[in-house]
Parts: sequence; C-alpha cells; structure tokens
Amino acid sequence: MKTDLSNFWLMFGYPAPKLEFKFHPDRRWRFDFAWEDKKIAVEVQGGLFIGGAHSRGAYIVKSQEKYNHAALMGWKIFYFQPKEFNNGVATEILDQVFDIQRRG
Repeated sequence: MKTDLSNFWLMFGYPAPKLEFKFHPDRRWRFDFAWEDKKIAVEVQGGLFIGGAHSRGAYIVKSQEKYNHAALMGWKIFYFQPKEFNNGVATEILDQVFDIQRRG
C-alpha cells in the first residue's frame, strides 16, 4: 500500500513525504510517511478487520509507546486505513492539516 500512495501526494498537491522515516534518534521507530520539517506523520493502519498485525495486542502496546514518544517530540500523527485514501477521508483531513501549515 505504501508504494501505491507515491502518486497520491502529488495528485492532491501535497508535498512529497519521506517514506519509512526514522524519527527517533535512539529507537528504530519509523513513520510510514513523514514531513520532517513540519513534524507531520501519516500512519497507514492496514489489516484491522482481518486479524492483521495492527489489531493485535502486542503491536498496539508497542505502537502506543512509539506514538507517545513521538508526541513528546512534537509530532502530529494522522492514522488512516488504506481505503480512506480512496474514499476522500484522508484528503479531507490532510487538506486541513496542510492549509493550517501554510497559514501558520
């Protein structure tokens, strides 16, 4: 899915993100997509309804630690399911995020 989104950003006029961006200096934590200069990240949460890794307890606990540390570092993280890049949900949110950044 991540590679499928490479044209998504350009189609909707968003700046190109860094893929698999390692945001923490000491941990291996990465964001699926990140705009380092804006401290904005997007995480794609696939497999939620089919018993995939994102819906398992151990993954959720590790993710909470990652996201809490990211928040402490000033990151804004947005979470989407893959289908939300096709049904308009992601663009509705990201339009507002990037509009706020432009005004900001």
